[in-house]
Amino acid sequence: MYRRAYYYAMRYISERSTDPGLLVLASLAEGPKHGYAITQDVEEVAGVKLGPGTLYGALSRLEGRDLIEALPSEDRRRPYKITAAGSAALAEQLAMLERVVDTGMKRLRAAGATA
Repeated sequence: MYRRAYYYAMRYISERSTDPGLLVLASLAEGPKHGYAITQDVEEVAGVKLGPGTLYGALSRLEGRDLIEALPSEDRRRPYKITAAGSAALAEQLAMLERVVDTGMKRLRAAGATA
């Protein structure tokens, strides 16, 4: 029973910590990129491989919320850049995640579960 609960808890955590929108915003914080460059960056940094449907769905949602904007096409590739609102949203999300990580690590140390 414990293993099943652990599996589902880790699956839930993993699905939430690899939010495509967050990963795309973090990638674009470095500067404008086209879709393939975003997927390469996300895979290198987070170990998450975004499929085309996931990537372009996230790009569409982020663009619809004015968090990113498309730039003029370069050849067949369309680059995107993060907007000021996107930078603010990313900073807010990262600050929240940092609080969660800090709290979780403190609690694990207090329980003797980690060094």
